Amino acid sequence: MHGCPGDEQLSSRRQALDIADIIRVHGPELRTLYRLTTEQTAALRDIERCRTAVLGGHLDVCSHCGFSKPAYNSCRNRHCPKCQSLRQAAWVESRVARTLSTHHFHTVFTLPAELRPLAKLHPGFVYKQLFDCASATLLELGRDPKRLGGQLGITIVLHTWARDLSLHPHVHCIVTGGGLTENGSQWKSARRDFLFPVAVMRALFKGKLLDAITKANAQGELDRPDGSPWLGPTELRRLMRKLHRLKWVVYCKRPFGGPEQVIRYLGRYTHRVATSNSRLVSIDDRGVTFRTRDGNTTTLEPVEFLRRFVAHVLPPRFVKIRHFGLLATGKAKERWQMAAKLLGPASALSEVQGSTPEPSTETNDDWQSLLLELTGLDVRRCPQCGQMTMTREPLPDTRAPPIAEAA
Repeated sequence: MHGCPGDEQLSSRRQALDIADIIRVHGPELRTLYRLTTEQTAALRDIERCRTAVLGGHLDVCSHCGFSKPAYNSCRNRHCPKCQSLRQAAWVESRVARTLSTHHFHTVFTLPAELRPLAKLHPGFVYKQLFDCASATLLELGRDPKRLGGQLGITIVLHTWARDLSLHPHVHCIVTGGGLTENGSQWKSARRDFLFPVAVMRALFKGKLLDAITKANAQGELDRPDGSPWLGPTELRRLMRKLHRLKWVVYCKRPFGGPEQVIRYLGRYTHRVATSNSRLVSIDDRGVTFRTRDGNTTTLEPVEFLRRFVAHVLPPRFVKIRHFGLLATGKAKERWQMAAKLLGPASALSEVQGSTPEPSTETNDDWQSLLLELTGLDVRRCPQCGQMTMTREPLPDTRAPPIAEAA
């Protein structure tokens, strides 16, 4: 089943401006001027077709008043700005059920601008290192008996963009305000207003990431597609000296509210794409104007807008939401249960799942129930007469009848 009735209802008020329209008009020129990856090409194709007759659909009909409207299937591409609403709501609910009853911190680790060219050349490597080095930094400081002496629970989400769609890779982390001791007998709580010194996190993260880059470069993993080195020896030494001197951007602050509010806060980041239709202000041949921050706007030439947009399409099968420490999959389930028991009944909201559950798409009833539970929207209610009489029928066949052959 390709359709997603939940997303249809959540976006029932179609935006007057749509990124799909930019793709239809300027996508061919983009493909001519730039070499796109298979994933970028697929994302553009899917977004252009999303909720159009090309993907098929059904007819919503009210048996009481006769109201009817076509509902076309969604593309379900994770980079589509129209296909994430229900998945995000379901993800938030699943994470609330796994949240430990303790205070949490929000931390951000940012890739320096000097390494963005490497991220363009080898995005999979750089993005993976952001996850690995950020999580290793937090877990190492958490295990240190002079600081906390326990294993943290961490959820990390990757973002690759700034508000103007330029490349700006960084990871958002939610970190438990405490950790489970090695033997699982005690929960060590951090101060409510302080996790670790930002300067220490910055130095440790910097050292781990630069070490990973140095090793990968020495093994030829960062070479260009033609086999030439990413940087020559002299250029690489100069860059490394500069990066060692730089003050890297690391942010840490305890979010307000309890554990549930923490997850809902991060939920704003999980299924977000580079930009949304709601941020578009105007579209014409001269440019695409969209909102950035604090009421400001940016205007880009349409092809440049699309180039920046597809630059944030992730490598194939790359996972952008990952869990570490007490929240990791596999053997961590037992340690999560130990922590939940120590923190009290309020934390044991559900069993740890092996992975984040996705909404079922086996039947329309599954979607209808989940949509009603998470959003209060009921697809069975007629938007015109308000009666619970909406049914689904096949779309009428509008194809022309075959031309009879002459005798």
